[in-house]
Amino acid sequence: QVQLEESGEGLVQAGGSLRLSCAASGRAFNNNAMAWFRQAPGKEREFVAVIGLIRTYYADSVKGRFTISRDNAKNTVYLRMNSLKTEDTAIYYCAAAAVGLSLRTTTEEYDYWGQGTQVTVSS
Repeated sequence: QVQLEESGEGLVQAGGSLRLSCAASGRAFNNNAMAWFRQAPGKEREFVAVIGLIRTYYADSVKGRFTISRDNAKNTVYLRMNSLKTEDTAIYYCAAAAVGLSLRTTTEEYDYWGQGTQVTVSS
């Protein structure tokens, strides 16, 4: 059974930093796109960042502040978040594609999801 488990949940002040981790189990995702999405209260889930083998792509709202990376040996993807803003407050979800490394940005293009981890940024 494939599982994605996020960790790194936290409460941080605006301007602070946080790192999220997503550990996959049940299969390897070395050759699959992996991504982070987020969902704020009352809003739809939105794309944050995606990583292929090496290439990355970010939502405009986080570009220059967030960095996605992966460690294939650990089957884990990370999201480093710097210069956090109150509008970054959301539940953050890890996602993985069943096939391929293309940098996809919609929820429909991902096959596996984690349960989500809360990030709260206070002013």
